[in-house]
Amino acid sequence: MNIDGLSLAPLVGEINAALTGGRIDKVFQPDSYSLLLWVRQPGENLRLFLSANPERPKLLLTASAPENPAVAPNFCMLLRKHLEDGRIASIEQHSLDRIVNINIDVRGERGIIVTKRLVVEIMGKHSNIILTQDNTIIDAIKRVTAHVSRYRQVLPGKEYVYPPGQDRLNILEIEPSLFAGRVLAAPAASLSKAIIATGIGLGPLTAQEIAWRGGFSPDIRLGELDNADVDALSEAVASIAIPLKEGQVTPSVIVEGQSRPLAIAAFVPGHLSQYNLNNFSSMSAAVEYFDKFRGRPSLPEKELLTKLLTVELAKLTRKHAVLTEELSQAENANELRKYGDILMANLYAVTSGVHEQALLDIYSEEPNAQQIVINLDPALSPLENAQQYYVKYNKAKRSGEHLACQLKECQGEITYLESIAVALTHAVASAEVNEVRQELITAGYIKTSEKRRLPTAPSSPLTAKTSDGFSLIVGKNNRQNDQVTFKQAQPDDIWLHTKDIPGSHVIIRGDNREITAHAIKEAAQLAAYFSKGRQSANVPVDYTKRRHVRKPSGAKPGFVIYDHQNTVYVTPDETLVQQLISPQ
Repeated sequence: MNIDGLSLAPLVGEINAALTGGRIDKVFQPDSYSLLLWVRQPGENLRLFLSANPERPKLLLTASAPENPAVAPNFCMLLRKHLEDGRIASIEQHSLDRIVNINIDVRGERGIIVTKRLVVEIMGKHSNIILTQDNTIIDAIKRVTAHVSRYRQVLPGKEYVYPPGQDRLNILEIEPSLFAGRVLAAPAASLSKAIIATGIGLGPLTAQEIAWRGGFSPDIRLGELDNADVDALSEAVASIAIPLKEGQVTPSVIVEGQSRPLAIAAFVPGHLSQYNLNNFSSMSAAVEYFDKFRGRPSLPEKELLTKLLTVELAKLTRKHAVLTEELSQAENANELRKYGDILMANLYAVTSGVHEQALLDIYSEEPNAQQIVINLDPALSPLENAQQYYVKYNKAKRSGEHLACQLKECQGEITYLESIAVALTHAVASAEVNEVRQELITAGYIKTSEKRRLPTAPSSPLTAKTSDGFSLIVGKNNRQNDQVTFKQAQPDDIWLHTKDIPGSHVIIRGDNREITAHAIKEAAQLAAYFSKGRQSANVPVDYTKRRHVRKPSGAKPGFVIYDHQNTVYVTPDETLVQQLISPQ
């Protein structure tokens, strides 16, 4: 959420109006950085989402509920103990900084009401969520030790200290003319930097907007301005500050093209008028819209597994290249035997102590025997050189079969890990990521000391429906692929999979009907989309009846062989895929 303190103020105001007096019913922690508070108000339940993600910190009222882990983290359990059944007394912004205090009244010992505070610091990589009481830290979602910050530690039992930089001016409380005068007296080099250094809660967007409304370039040097420019700058500050003080908020999101968000603000940024402007009824709606362009937040476990797979695939790729080169040399074993035979036939003509010798090629099919140059070891006699070539020949011949077997196994491992990588790419739920991790543990790629694994509910295959009414089942990982193919599909159902490309198994349920070519084409879209060929064109997709699909004995998860197939070529269309998988 790239929002500065000035635009955060109306967001905090609307959240305070909606939640003050509400009872905290439930506390969840979807991931390592985020919290979700369910707040009960008369006649409705509201959800407050807080995140200290270094890349995407935010707070907003949301209607969606992210997936929660099967076992609540320790910080979540602590908050449940301290905050559940408490009532929100107020939600306020500290000065105009990106710090929000959520004050919660809870019943303490002997029924005495005590106030605990959840401090949300929305400050990029320094973002945090801290639980305090009487200005003493109980705990934080991210602890900060002295090794990280000598100035400010965030640890249980420590006094809570606000981050530095709190002595700047609040443009909502100071006269615009006084603020403009202080800007021109600032030690910064440019106007925009002076505005940021003078006012608390003012980011680059607001600073550039003030400069634009005053008729200045944001990069103009302060030395080029004089006292006559104070009035223009003062009017620019007032044009932003006064409407916000009066509650005239215009939640705005600026987007370049169709998918690149540039800015979010509580006012209309006029200096970005060349881009697409989107207005909203609330700041929470604007934050949610802005955040959707960033994509789904990645799961930490998914990132670790992705790195692991990248490393393992790189190792196997290098091994494959080495084995291919060695096999190529082994396939030239007959050349070594040929050199040995030529040396034996020409021992009398070989000069000792030379590095190479041109000799008659006894294998030449030309009428006149051709000469061939053979490399020699000067330290060996002609006979020993011939014997050396025979030794190399026998070694190459023996290793050829072994290398071919190793190369086949290496290629199989690469194909298998690529199928896992595709499944991990398409995994959006923690249960799906956990299944990938368990498969890697089973395959021996992850060493674990877990003696007892907590039971987790298995993820379910994706279901969809074609436009002409046929039900589709899509396996999104190897376990699901085996499930949909060999447990859910009927013998006469149609089975689809990308040809020679790792991806999902897709089943078209016949349900005693003749499956249409149109249904096969749409199911092929899903098979291509949920495969490694998602970004490719004309992806080949094989399809056959389920009865012609078999799993070899001892094969890895997701691996099958099939026959009686036909092939259809499709280019993945994300819009069509989303229509197919959307609830009908």
